[in-house]
Amino acid sequence: EEDLEKTEEKFVAASGKLDKAGTAADDSERAKKVFQNKAEDDEKRIGSLEKELKEARDKAEAADSAYDEVNKKLATCESDLEKAEERADVGETKITELEEELRVVANNLKSLEVAEEKANQREKSYKEQIKTLTAKLKQAEARAEFAEKSVQKLQKEVDRLEDELVSEQEKFKAVTEELEQTFAEMSGY
Repeated sequence: EEDLEKTEEKFVAASGKLDKAGTAADDSERAKKVFQNKAEDDEKRIGSLEKELKEARDKAEAADSAYDEVNKKLATCESDLEKAEERADVGETKITELEEELRVVANNLKSLEVAEEKANQREKSYKEQIKTLTAKLKQAEARAEFAEKSVQKLQKEVDRLEDELVSEQEKFKAVTEELEQTFAEMSGY
């Protein structure tokens, strides 16, 4: 009888342990499902972040390419600007020379008025010279004006390209910060 009681006690204790083990197994199964779901979510998030990282790298490469292109355009603009400035300098020199020639012609006309007949003949010649020089002067002034407009136009293009470059750099910085924040959040898990 004592053995039966002990056996029953053991049976009751074993049943209790079995219930606890069953409950623990259920808890473990639930925890396993929670972890599996979390792992799946993490995998999806990692996939999404990898895609974002690839897009960010592509954007960075595009920004670098745009920056190189802007640098090339800037170098071309600077070269064109130098040429335009040289042309403007040449135009100004020609204008000065023509003005000097005009002064010489005017002085010669005054001295030639002494001999009227010769003066009349030479006057025609000088008028032709003045006409030619005036035409050259106008051409030189037109070239100088064109050179100035070209310089202004090139400067506007340079300013626009610099603004474009700054904008691209800001976009790149924003993407980089977003990536760093995302990696920081990931490492927090």
